[in-house]
Amino acid sequence: MKTQKRMAASVLGVSKSKVKFSEQNLNDISQAITKADIRGLVKKGFITVKKWSGQSRVRARHISQQKKEGKRSGRGSIKGAKGAKLGKKEIWMTKIRALRRELKKFRDEGTIERKDYRSVYYLMKGNAIRNKAHLRLYLTEKGMRRGENHGKAKTIG
Repeated sequence: MKTQKRMAASVLGVSKSKVKFSEQNLNDISQAITKADIRGLVKKGFITVKKWSGQSRVRARHISQQKKEGKRSGRGSIKGAKGAKLGKKEIWMTKIRALRRELKKFRDEGTIERKDYRSVYYLMKGNAIRNKAHLRLYLTEKGMRRGENHGKAKTIG
């Protein structure tokens, strides 16, 4: 019966421990000597595969769903170094792109002059401007912003 079990496992594509022989037809199974015989017995239902009973995935699916919703991602869940989740370069790219968009918007609106645009652009590139709020504050304090409600801004003239 060892040989039949080995051949059945090969035919069914499972391990030997997963092969199940029908108790009533053990005599027929022991007579099988080729893989073709085994295939015939599988077709008849004398040889079957044991049902898989493993670890439930219900909890795992629930956790996975929560993670998709953005939960379970607090400080306590973060492993690794400070820059492991988002690298320094990605953070820099996100920040500088936002700043450049804002500065370009001011230039296109005519809120700042072209020469001021270039000087502030280089300041941003040198990491002298922290964020968009700081950019607006800098432009206002240096009197580069034109238009209404901008403090010490130059007048259009």
